[in-house]
Order: sequence, then structure tokens, then C-alpha cells
Amino acid sequence: MLLKQLSDGTGESIPMACQDWANTKAAYRFLSNERVSEESILAGHFQCTRERFAATDEMALVLHDTTEFSYHREDGRAIGLLSNSHIGTKSRPRHHKVCGILMHSSLAVTTEGLPLGLSAVKFWTREEFKGTNALKKHINPTRVPIEEKESIRWLQNLSESTALLGAPERCVHIGDRESDIYELFCADRDIDTHFVLRTCVDRLAGDGDHTIADEMEEVNCKGLHRVEVRDKKGNTREAVLELKYRRIRILPPIGKQKRYPPLTLTVIHAQERDAPKGSEAIDWKLITDLPVRSRVEAIEKLDWYALRRKIEVFHKIMKSGCKAEDSKLRTAERLVNLIATFCIMSWRIFWMTMLNRSTAGASPKFALTPLEIELLDRLVKDKATRKSQRKTLPDYLTKIAQLGGYLARASDPPPGNMVMWRGLARLTDIELGFMMGAKNVGN
Repeated sequence: MLLKQLSDGTGESIPMACQDWANTKAAYRFLSNERVSEESILAGHFQCTRERFAATDEMALVLHDTTEFSYHREDGRAIGLLSNSHIGTKSRPRHHKVCGILMHSSLAVTTEGLPLGLSAVKFWTREEFKGTNALKKHINPTRVPIEEKESIRWLQNLSESTALLGAPERCVHIGDRESDIYELFCADRDIDTHFVLRTCVDRLAGDGDHTIADEMEEVNCKGLHRVEVRDKKGNTREAVLELKYRRIRILPPIGKQKRYPPLTLTVIHAQERDAPKGSEAIDWKLITDLPVRSRVEAIEKLDWYALRRKIEVFHKIMKSGCKAEDSKLRTAERLVNLIATFCIMSWRIFWMTMLNRSTAGASPKFALTPLEIELLDRLVKDKATRKSQRKTLPDYLTKIAQLGGYLARASDPPPGNMVMWRGLARLTDIELGFMMGAKNVGN
């Protein structure tokens, strides 16, 4: 019931979404109840993710990423710390602590980018923040066991996601440079699943007398790949990438060679040729357990990694659409329960957005109720060229986007998440008004 109320008022505060004191008080009691946890809130969603994955017979990408939810509180001890920062002037700096919650999420998507659902989520807070640079002054981080680091969340989500989906051979785990962890490579091998990660560590290779970079320098360009690149201002250009790949024997860190074995992995380098002045050249260095025997297979792994941005979009929906960082709840436990609820809402918005791009012939009943279909037909008139044609799910999803401000011109790209959540919120209000009007007329 709370999920429905929050969905009906996406981006609104709890009192605004709940509308009256009784429902608002019930929501606060639910979020503060000790018997309620993020595991119980997300359990049903995880099961549905498993079922959607089982309904496919292709590879699925499990996207992993960490995000922060920061909050402004006079006393942040009930929430936890994110970082220490300095504000003020150079002559009079002031120490400032940022409080908040960290979330490491794993999102399963198809190779076309359709989100199947979350497969694992970890929340945590810090009692006292210690920066990496400060730690390096006292201890070598590579000699600290992974179990004593926050990085353990990568291994935990890898294991839990693979166990949930139940078909490790069909899972490919995708991560950014933060996931370049040797223990993760070994954990992947132990559970017989796969990964494509962006690497940033130049590890020892071969017999230990050289590094990965040394070996890749010897590899000739094995093909070119043209991609369209968009800068921060929205301008696009075509980039030509030189592709290199090689299967390499990689050694664990020196301090951990007794615990972990050498692994034979594939390293892929994609570097832009003749990047224009003023533009940041593309330089991707990926590592995977999968074999790469041709230019086509190398491009496939690059395309898979490029889909990692989908989980950043998912986090953006939580923050910009659901306004997860605007909550005034006072404790970490309550905020975590609320964020877990927002996870389900954000996935649904993201799912409907991507459905519009990947299910060309699906029936609108796949995602919408008969009343929603009828209201959309009344609210958004079909173009003359579409009146005599069978309307599909993408047609109705576009109508929802139009309610949110999408213009649907011939030259416009597919609607994004922002217009979708605006349109869904407006459709919900219209549906509620219609039902109330029908009830009053009936009486």
C-alpha cells in the first residue's frame, strides 16, 4: 500500500504522497518498525527478477555500481558519515562532515539493455570516515584482507546475484574501475560465472618479470571500430577505436600470492585514434574471463561494458525522480527502508522507459490496465497515420511520455526517464479523478 501511495506521488514527500495524517503516520510506523528491513521489502522484487531472467534464454548482464545518498543534518550520528570535507576560505577553512548512506546495487539487464530487475543490494554507513590516502600512510591497502574492506560488497553481490539467477553460465558481471579486484576474479572462477570489468591496475603478468602493459605494448592493432560519442554539451562526433586483445597469464598481488592462484584472462584495449583537440580521447582497458578470438567478439565485450551506464541511470531516477535525498527521516534504518521502496519504484519507471525501445510488437496489456489504456486513448489522440493501425505497447508508452511533456516529433529520440515519471504521475492523478467521478455519478 505504501509503495502504491509513493508511486502515485513520485518525487513528493511522504505526507504529500499519503495525503492525510492517518496514512502518513502509518507510513512512518512502517519505516521505523524493527521487523521491517530492506531484505523483506525487496524479497518479492528479487523473486520477480529471477522469474524474468528464467523466461529468457540468452545471456544477461549484471551491472554493479555504488552510489551515495547524502543528507543535511545538524547531528549526523544517527545516519552515519560519508566523508570529511573542508569549506570556507583558504585562510579560515572549516571542517565539515557529510552524513549519508552508501548503496551498492546489482541490476540485471538483457544484452539489449532491458532491465530485468535488481539481483542484490547492500546498504551501509560509516561511523568514522577514513580516506584512502590517509590509510596509505599507515598500511599498504593491498595487504589488507578483502574481508576487512568495503570492497567485500563486490564479492558479496557477485555471489548473491549469481545464486539468485540460478544460471551462472548465462551471467556476465559488469563493473567499472572500482571493481578491478583480484579477489573478484577468483570468486568469479569459483562459482563458474563470467565478468567484463574496466581495469586500472597494471598487474604482474607471465612469469612475473613484466606487467600487463608491457605485454599489451607488443600486440598489434587487430581491427578498427567506429562509435558515436557525445560530449557533456550534447555534441556528437564519430570516434575511430583501435582494438587490441590478448589472453594473458596474470599474477595476484605480491602480498596475496600464497592465497590466490595465477589466472589466465583476456585483456582488451580500445584506444581512440586521432582524437580532436579539446576532446577527451577514449581509452578503455577491459579485462574478462571470456575468450576473445576475433574483432567481432572484442566489440561485443565493449558493447556489454557500455551498457554499464544503465545502472547510473537507475540511480539517477532514485535521486532525481523519487527525490530519495530530500527525505527528512532521522535514522539510517528508516532511510534504508525508504530507499529500498524507491528501488522498486525506480526499476518500474526504468523498465517502462526501456520497454518502449525493445518491445516493438507487444500488447499494451503487457504493462497497462484496461482503464489506463482507455484513458490514454481519450487524453492523447492518435496521429492520422496511426488511427487504422493496431496500437502496441510502445505507442501507449509514448502517450504516457507525452503527458509528461514529450513532444513526439518525428525527429525526436525515444522518450527518457524524466518525461516517463512525469507522465506516469499525471496519469495516476487522472485515473484517480476518473474513478472518483464515476463513483459520484453512480451514487
